[in-house]
Amino acid sequence: MRSARRRPAEDDRPTLDEITDTALAVIDEDGPEALSFRAVAQRLGASHATVFRRCGDLDGLLAACADRLAAELPEVATDTDWATATETRFHGLYEVLIAHPGLAALRAGHAWFGLRMLGRLVEPQLAHSLVAGMAPKAAIATYRRLYLFTLGAVAFVDHRDTRRAAATARTALAALDPEDFPVLTGQLDVVLPALTDDRVYTDGLRQLIDAAVADHLRSATSADAPRP
Repeated sequence: MRSARRRPAEDDRPTLDEITDTALAVIDEDGPEALSFRAVAQRLGASHATVFRRCGDLDGLLAACADRLAAELPEVATDTDWATATETRFHGLYEVLIAHPGLAALRAGHAWFGLRMLGRLVEPQLAHSLVAGMAPKAAIATYRRLYLFTLGAVAFVDHRDTRRAAATARTALAALDPEDFPVLTGQLDVVLPALTDDRVYTDGLRQLIDAAVADHLRSATSADAPRP
């Protein structure tokens, strides 16, 4: 029986990681609207068909890009207390996404189900919650709440150019009629910094985590209380 002929090494290139790195560069440098198989192929010096074959379609390419970024998420030791571990994981997700806001925009409405994302963030976070004593339903609801909050904090600000984001917001708000919008026009010096301040996210994240801890403690106390 004849053995299958091994393909030349060149046929294995570009790798999926090379494609996703290049796609991310296109998005970051030229904007999300510039992403296409042709743009990625040109940068790689490969054929459009080769890039398409590796990914299947544009959604497949975006999913691969998201999973590539998941490799940058922090690994948290299992003996870390739940609140610290949770803050570390989600702040890590925030940092990764604000570095690539174009990808976050393109992925809006799509679940992040890549193996790296599931293995680095979702599975360990849920497992940590269960070990901390949360019921499965509470663990999933808490994860979902923190996840959506993080995505929302990323989606509505250009974190790579906060000066431009603030200038755009100032122009839009300054054009409002003060009689119709007295608070927005009269409090610009307060409103504008909050639009681009990362502390709005970090403080909000801590508040959600503290609330989850308090809710868990209330549930545990209620469960241990004697029945009348």
